[in-house]
Amino acid sequence: MGHAQGGVLALPCYAMQDHPHLFEATLDSQEILRSHFLHVVCDTVRLPDGKTATRDYIVHPGAVMVVPLLDTPDGLRVVLERQYRYPVRQAMVEFPAGKLDKGEDTLVCGMRELLEETGYTAAEWAHAGVIHPCISYSTEFIDVWFARGLQLGSRQLDDGEFLDVFTASPAELLRWCCTGEVTDAKTLSGALWLQNVLSGAWTLDWQAVAKAGDAG
Repeated sequence: MGHAQGGVLALPCYAMQDHPHLFEATLDSQEILRSHFLHVVCDTVRLPDGKTATRDYIVHPGAVMVVPLLDTPDGLRVVLERQYRYPVRQAMVEFPAGKLDKGEDTLVCGMRELLEETGYTAAEWAHAGVIHPCISYSTEFIDVWFARGLQLGSRQLDDGEFLDVFTASPAELLRWCCTGEVTDAKTLSGALWLQNVLSGAWTLDWQAVAKAGDAG
């Protein structure tokens, strides 16, 4: 993923080399809004046909989502959250997730968010991949991590953060995705990963991590 340099997003080299007939070159970048949460810019770009256009988008630091696997006497379950999301005026079912702090490693972020939001720590972690949830208007990427060997401790919620933590079987989660109870995009993607990992179609490379302080 690229990083902002002087207000202009610096793209990785492959983005400029692949499919050059589709590439849009940045000519200028103007900051529109910078608040405690959002950073909005408007870029002027040169289109493939030589004409110019503007692109408004949100510059985002990136985030991490965790798919926590909990072994129980009744079988495998996943740890989920229910949190009210004001823009859509709904309490949403989600996998634990959160934004990266500046310079933070994605595994460290995943471990931090899992502990803070759910109280769980994990003995083993596996990086699944990355998703881009809103490609038309944001630079946001979400790194996807699986966690297992869970041990429950105390949550460390931020001030003003309110959420419920609960577990579900993979079958229950997939049914909620089908019926529309789960509509959060990152969680739908996580459910796809989960389904393929459990079926053996997709594999993960697990690494042992003793505790949160040992990562990164």
